[in-house]
Amino acid sequence: MKAVIIGGGISGTVTAMALQRAGIEASVHEAYPSGGEDAGAFLTIMHNGMDALRAIGAEAPVIESSFAAVGLELVTPDGRTVERRSFDVDSTDGLAGPRTLTRAALYRALQEEAISRGITFERGKRLVSASPGTARFEDGTSAEGDILIGADGLRSVVRNLIDASCPPPRSTGLDVVYGYTTDKSVPQAPSLYRMIQSQHAFFGYTSTPDGSTYWFARLPTAEGVRVGLTPAEWRTTAFAAFDGEPLPAAEIIGSTGDDVFGGHSYDVPSTPVWWNSSMVLVGDAAHAASPAAGQGASMALEDSVVLAQCLRDLPDAPTAFAVYERLRRARVEKLVASSAAVSTGTTSDEGRNWLYQHHIEWDAKIETPRV
Repeated sequence: MKAVIIGGGISGTVTAMALQRAGIEASVHEAYPSGGEDAGAFLTIMHNGMDALRAIGAEAPVIESSFAAVGLELVTPDGRTVERRSFDVDSTDGLAGPRTLTRAALYRALQEEAISRGITFERGKRLVSASPGTARFEDGTSAEGDILIGADGLRSVVRNLIDASCPPPRSTGLDVVYGYTTDKSVPQAPSLYRMIQSQHAFFGYTSTPDGSTYWFARLPTAEGVRVGLTPAEWRTTAFAAFDGEPLPAAEIIGSTGDDVFGGHSYDVPSTPVWWNSSMVLVGDAAHAASPAAGQGASMALEDSVVLAQCLRDLPDAPTAFAVYERLRRARVEKLVASSAAVSTGTTSDEGRNWLYQHHIEWDAKIETPRV
């Protein structure tokens, strides 16, 4: 079997490595010349995401490109800390627990690891159509394979090829702004996420071992209100949301230069059809979540490994795809719903052991379902 993977982001790259480990040839075809969409953001690979990477021996480059995230604090609009929570880790050095890094650094670490393993990685390959056995790209080239894996994110082309009537991504009602400052005089949160619910918006930040600060702001707004803003305009917009409050948010934002990135946030709460006889979806192409739960990347990593296990152990692609969906759908849709609720403030971010304690045993055999 040969797999053609559409999308060279997190899920596409890790799917290729997992398939290779399962003895299946895979090539990765990335639409962007370099990097990818939303590369200016940062994220945390949580316990379950690191577990998925360890299942295929791909955790080391992520650890090397990141720093530990040891816990979080929840702060009220008046500056009171109402909760402190440690992320349980299973090693004294913290390397097995959650790790924070920029999305661009994660792309780079995973792609370099995949290429070092001999995986073919082609850039500038934007999918326009596909039929069984062939993927066709905008530049006139094509790729041949037995199966096509859609790892092409929120605006997935493969999702629409599988089901032209699939629902579009849903607006979360939030703009999300990410920023980075090297000003060491601002309040620090070393390896800790300090999450602040202000009167009108939500702010979170963490500090790196060298004293830099990564921050984000979730700003309630309708889709299409802020389009095409420059970094300076995103910074001004975020600053205005917190200016005058007894919180460090405005101070941190004000200390930031043009290393600011913003955009509207979307999710995909449920994709009715995940696969057909020769195509299947992984990661955000199947189930994009709002960033509130910090689990989008980790869920994509889980998908990648479980799909590879199914293709390794089951007799044909349609059977493998069906079992993969059965193993994954309920879990990821629960996460998307939970993250949406946190984003809108309708529930608290508690009780996440069902997420963090998920474990993938690579050598465990995926059984053919009984009829």
